[in-house]
Amino acid sequence: QVALVESGGGLVQAGDSLRLSCTASGRTSSGTAMGWFRQAPGKEREFVAGIRWSSGNTYYADFVQGRFIISRDIAKNTMYLQMDSLNLEDTAVYYCAARPAAWGIPSTASAFTTWGQGTQVFVSS
Repeated sequence: QVALVESGGGLVQAGDSLRLSCTASGRTSSGTAMGWFRQAPGKEREFVAGIRWSSGNTYYADFVQGRFIISRDIAKNTMYLQMDSLNLEDTAVYYCAARPAAWGIPSTASAFTTWGQGTQVFVSS
C-alpha cells in the first residue's frame, strides 16, 4: 500500500508561485495514475491535474489555464505541481492522490484510492 505525503504549501501573495511535492512511499506501479485535487472552505473537492506515472502524460482542469504544471520524478518517487500566477481563488487545501492500475487519467475523486493528508495554500491580495 502506497502512502502519500504532500509538502510545499504556504502563504503567498497573488501573482506568486509555489511548487507542491507529493512523495510516495512504497513502489509505484507502472499503471498508476496520480493527481492533484484541491478543496476550498465550503466547496467540494475538485480535480486540478493528473499524470500517468509511466508515460508522464498529463491532463488538466480547465481553470488551470496554463498556470500549473504537473510532473513526476520516477527516481525520487515524487510528483510535483508547479503553480504560477496564483490568485485568490487558488486558496485551498491541496491533496495528492494515487490510483494503481488506472485507465487513462481519472479526474474524479472517487476514482483514486490513496490520498495524502493535504497541504494548505493561502493566496493573499
